[in-house]
Amino acid sequence: MRRNPTLRMLGVLLLLSLPLLLAGCSSALLDPKGQIGEEQRTLILTAFGLMQIVVVPVIVMTLLFAWRYRRSNRDATYAPDWAHSNKIEAVVWFIPMVIIAFLAVLTWYTSHSLDPHKTIEPAENQQEPMEIQAVSLDWKWLFIYPEQGIATVNELAFPEDTPVRFRVSSGSVMNAFFIPRLGSQIYAMAGMDNDVHLVADEPGVYDGRSTNYSGAGFSEMTFKAHVGTQEDFESWVEKVRESSDSLNFPRSTMTSLRPAGTTRSSISPKFLPLSTRRSFRASMPAATMPSIWQRSPVTAMAVMAVAMVASPSLTAIPSLTASP
Repeated sequence: MRRNPTLRMLGVLLLLSLPLLLAGCSSALLDPKGQIGEEQRTLILTAFGLMQIVVVPVIVMTLLFAWRYRRSNRDATYAPDWAHSNKIEAVVWFIPMVIIAFLAVLTWYTSHSLDPHKTIEPAENQQEPMEIQAVSLDWKWLFIYPEQGIATVNELAFPEDTPVRFRVSSGSVMNAFFIPRLGSQIYAMAGMDNDVHLVADEPGVYDGRSTNYSGAGFSEMTFKAHVGTQEDFESWVEKVRESSDSLNFPRSTMTSLRPAGTTRSSISPKFLPLSTRRSFRASMPAATMPSIWQRSPVTAMAVMAVAMVASPSLTAIPSLTASP
């Protein structure tokens, strides 16, 4: 049967177009902008390179054997009774064992050196560490700056060359906090104080998102991380403080959360707007955290997140003050 030259040409053109299509792709993990991200990129490339020691020869030999022992090659040795070779067995077992042993040592070492809970000690050219509290909600991120007394939704800012400790929790279901160009991912869970330490070496705007499916609004649970100079950060903080927007927890909502027999409250923590960015001043009605927690644990987590604006400790919950 004769081959269709048109189909053959289309196949060649398709193969040639693949590099052009791949040229439009980018990988944030392979273009890091921070110390942790660079170390993780080195780990990824090292592990990938070691695995190619096995993968590349296998692919090459598969293609060579298929060509060498094709049906039309009469010069190839035909040995139907061949079954074993000590030399081949030694190679195919020894090399993978060495690679696995090296990967095991590398994994053990980097599991400790890249521990997300490990504090980043500032270098000579770096600023003192700062703390930002990140709380996942449905479906947005609440960022609290206890030292600056401000909070924002879906917008994050901090200076370059400044180690940042992110204290991560959730006021709703389980999520995951991740800024790919800066490094490690960490999970956000209700009632749990998790943390991850990151640092940005270059100014820029980096994409962040939740990487754990959490419901209908998961795809929009993204945020921007703005990194600039110390002066840029201080200017941003002042801009947020001067904002006319404030975070209010209506008295009527708090009343509905108070204990009323055995009926469970159906109030959910949807007190934050769905806008892309909003800045707040904490302002909440009179109540005590135990009574809220008894009625609605999820809402209590959200209220706790707001209360952290006034308290640098995740576990220190102050009494809430009245707001009309």
